[in-house]
Amino acid sequence: MVDDTEIPEGVHEHHHGHDEEGGFRRWAAIYLGVVAMLLAISSLGGGKATKEMLAASIRVSDTYNFAQAKYLRQTAYELAADQFEAELAAQPAIPDEAKTLMTSSIDKYRKAAARYASDPASGEGRAELLAAAKGLEAVRDRAERQDPNFQFAAALFQIAIVLGSVSIVASSRALITLSAVLTIAAVVLTLNGFFLFVPFPAG
Repeated sequence: MVDDTEIPEGVHEHHHGHDEEGGFRRWAAIYLGVVAMLLAISSLGGGKATKEMLAASIRVSDTYNFAQAKYLRQTAYELAADQFEAELAAQPAIPDEAKTLMTSSIDKYRKAAARYASDPASGEGRAELLAAAKGLEAVRDRAERQDPNFQFAAALFQIAIVLGSVSIVASSRALITLSAVLTIAAVVLTLNGFFLFVPFPAG
């Protein structure tokens, strides 16, 4: 058996350097796995924000169109009521039966117009639809502010993974350090994407 003291110093240094390099590569591989997981989380957040943005945009458009249709119907009933009122004023001597029918129609048209203007019971009056559209716009605008955070975070995570992979091949601590800096920046962007702590300039 050969005692450690009998092993030449150069062999000790080579063995120690090999172990240190192997440890660095194992640590870097674990680090890259964590970054890949963070990339997946950021991508999920970005996908969710994109879906919310598109869905809300469609619903905003549909709701405003529905509100516009309600307004047109409201206007039509108001014009019909105005016309009957004008006829009653212009022809005060018309028969009572006709006057009663016209008065009943005016009342019916006014009520219908009011219902098209606002109908809290069904939530489908013009006022309620406009309020709903505003709420949907808020959802859409929030998703629009979230989306660029996730996009830039995903790009930084991907660059960090590439740099980390190269660092393993080259055994470069400088590259893994740069990769870690990019990962931290990407994590900050991802958190900002979820919670919008700070308005993003591109949002």
